Amino acid sequence: MTGGPASALARRLTRLTGRPVTVEGLTRLTGGANRETWAFTAVDPSGRRDLVLRGGAGTGTGGAPLAVEAEAIPAAARVGVPVPELVDVGTGEDGLPAEHLLMGRVDGETIPRRLLRDEAYAGARAGLARELGAVLARLHAAPLDGLGAIPAVGDPLDRLTTTFLTGGPPPPGLALGLRRLREHRPPPRGPALVHGDFRLGNLVVGPDGLRAVLDWELVHRGDPLEDLGWCCAKVWRFGSRLPAAGVGTREELLDGYAAVAGWRPTAAELHWWELYGTVQWGLMCRAMTERHLSGAEPSVERAAIGRRAAEQEFDVLLSLGLDTPDAGAPEDPAGPDDDLLFGRPTAAELAAAVGDFLAGEVRAATGGRTSFHAQVAANAVATVRRELLLGDGARARRRARLAGLELADDAALSGAIADGTRDDRWDAVVDAVREGVRDRLRVANPRHLAVPDA
Repeated sequence: MTGGPASALARRLTRLTGRPVTVEGLTRLTGGANRETWAFTAVDPSGRRDLVLRGGAGTGTGGAPLAVEAEAIPAAARVGVPVPELVDVGTGEDGLPAEHLLMGRVDGETIPRRLLRDEAYAGARAGLARELGAVLARLHAAPLDGLGAIPAVGDPLDRLTTTFLTGGPPPPGLALGLRRLREHRPPPRGPALVHGDFRLGNLVVGPDGLRAVLDWELVHRGDPLEDLGWCCAKVWRFGSRLPAAGVGTREELLDGYAAVAGWRPTAAELHWWELYGTVQWGLMCRAMTERHLSGAEPSVERAAIGRRAAEQEFDVLLSLGLDTPDAGAPEDPAGPDDDLLFGRPTAAELAAAVGDFLAGEVRAATGGRTSFHAQVAANAVATVRRELLLGDGARARRRARLAGLELADDAALSGAIADGTRDDRWDAVVDAVREGVRDRLRVANPRHLAVPDA
């Protein structure tokens, strides 16, 4: 933003209001790997107002232009969906980003771990699943006439492979999920106005319940059950045993939906769309990392998120009844390395020291987005350490397992899952997928092996 972010915002707001505006407390928020989000207070002779700036053109992972969000937000408001007030839709005026939205800031909490654990939100949690179902029913009833900017996604399975599948075949666990989706898809519903990312983290909640739905970057015309399934996908439960956004049961979510919509999705439909959401997020993780690796959008957050695809592979196995969570997370692998050619500290010990520094001293001495990225970097270094200690054994095990199936690598295994060329040895295929997923998770995030299922 030219002339400094605060100056650019002050110029824009002065032009919009016709009153002299100053900007205070401009802070970049930590959430979101896709767009920049800033919070600030606008001060003019009439008083003070808390606002949020969203800027940037989005990523290569299916995000819509901000102009599409700007069309969707008022459409949602008209049917009773709580959303922030839209103050400005810009295209680079007064030194602001080439695309931006200015919105009122809604008081409340968005951080999932607080919403799921803090006593202050116990009352909100009690009825939130039903409330979310009702809000989605209102959204899905929004008239589509006049919403020319909202894209239609077409066939949802085609969307997975054309929009989110990048960098070669999917990993084997996601390949299993894609095959199950193809073979058991329910009849389509809709089209409807679909939020596309309806979950904790994108919802402002107060002690009294839902206050606003945020982050409309993935909004589109599609099947309304997509939002319900995404809301129930295991990744968005944040460790809770409750399947509907981590706060309630599927039945409560569907009760709230049916009370407003006048019809009730079936359990089988919801399960299909939950699996769809799990596979989609796994593909999106890898697509975001591809944006980093290509140099298009370098970021430690995007670099690290690619390894999270293994979490979704494991969640696919859970969804299909092919694995179960461990009773407890595996112990952290011990060092030092057996080969001490280069002396002490070993590579694994150096990685541990750097990770401790980032998670401790750097994070404590910084704030906001820098502190958040310090933790992301510490987690990435921990992954490197575990790979140094466990990688050789896992690679040897993988070669032997795939050789038994006469397959060269995991890409060939995913291909065999897709085309059925090893279906006569299906149990061995599943064993190979399960072993590989667990080895990847022991390196990427061993704690996920013990995250409870619903």
